[in-house]
This record gives sequence, C-alpha cells and structure tokens, in this order.
Amino acid sequence: MCRIWATAFVARSDAAQSGHAVRDEDTTMAKVIAIMSMSLDGYVADQSDGVAEVFDWYMAGDVDVPTAAPEWTFHVSAPSAAHLRGLMGEVGAWLTGRRTFEKAGGWEGRHPWGVPAFVLTHEVPQGWPRPDSTVHFVTDGLESAVAQASAAAGDRAVGVHGGDTIRQLLDAGLLDEIHVDLVPLLLGSGIPLFGLARNAPVVLGNPTVVAGMGVTHLRYPVGQA
Repeated sequence: MCRIWATAFVARSDAAQSGHAVRDEDTTMAKVIAIMSMSLDGYVADQSDGVAEVFDWYMAGDVDVPTAAPEWTFHVSAPSAAHLRGLMGEVGAWLTGRRTFEKAGGWEGRHPWGVPAFVLTHEVPQGWPRPDSTVHFVTDGLESAVAQASAAAGDRAVGVHGGDTIRQLLDAGLLDEIHVDLVPLLLGSGIPLFGLARNAPVVLGNPTVVAGMGVTHLRYPVGQA
C-alpha cells in the first residue's frame, strides 16, 4: 500500500500526450480513494437522482457507528462497523463534485466525518463559503483540487465521492483505489458510477472483501494486476 504524500503534480511530455496527469517522483501526494455505494448493475442513483436504496445498508444493522456530527449515526452490521471505523481513521479529507455537495445539503458546512471537504466546481455557490465551515471550493481544476485535499489530509488519505469526479480522476491517472459498497439491488437504470472510462480498459488488482448486512464492501487497487 503506497503511502506517499504530497501536494504537487507534474505533467511529463508523454503524460501530456496521453491526457494523464503524472505524480512527480520527487514530491509526495496523498493516496486517493474513491468511495461510493453502488447497485449490482452499476448505478449510484435512480433515474430521479434518488439514492435512498443504495444507502439503506447504513441503517440495516444493530451496531452504532457515530460520526463527528451527532445527527449522523450509522446503524450497521458488525463487519460493516469495523470497516467504516477503519475508513474514518484513514481518510483525512474529502474531495467531491458539485452534485454530491448539493445532494448532501452542503453537510451544513461540516462533513460528518469531521475532516475538511473540497468541492470541485466551476463557480462557488451563492452563500458560500460560510463562517466556521470546513467545506472549501476549488474552481481551478482537478489537479489543484487533489493537491489542496492532499495538503489538508496530511499523513492520511483523500476520500472521493461523486461519479463524475471519480471518472475524472480515473481518466487522469490520479486514483489509487476504488472502494465500492455493493448493494444487492438492480435499479435497471439511473446514474452510473463509471460510465465510459476514457482510458479503458482499466486494470484493477484483487479486492479485499468484507461481507456486511445488505452490502458487500469491495476495495480494489488501481493499476495492479
């Protein structure tokens, strides 16, 4: 597991030609982990952008997992609880897209995991940033967003929410792991997690697997056969 941390990127000539960003070997950067709940047929939301069914597992057990926000306490199975606690200790900052930010109501200014959140967007939404908020907005591109989130994460990882942001990172070669909370549900249609990856096929390594109640947690390293 690569634990090299940093805040800078370089684009080498071959990377520029391929459209991929490349991490400078002389600098360090936080590990970047995509974390999303997904239906068995690959959707993160239904046609109406509803997400309740893919997130039902967060309330499907009898083990409490508190967060930094008192109103956000998960009730999951014991395996999922251990899994979530491990992730909460690992993630030091979040990177999300604008849709995820809007869907979550801006987390009322503070992400429930108690770490800074960086929102990749074209424009800062009206009324933001807010006093005492730990939500930050990045308008100068993907690499800047990853660099800022990496700096905030310190010696921990950057977690990523949002299908479009995850696809951009995957296409840019900036994603280290894909973590899918796979729910036993066929939505049939909706918003896909991956869509069409520009640099497909993308090789993933063998996953670690945690079987919870109403969910299977799969964690794949990217680019490792």
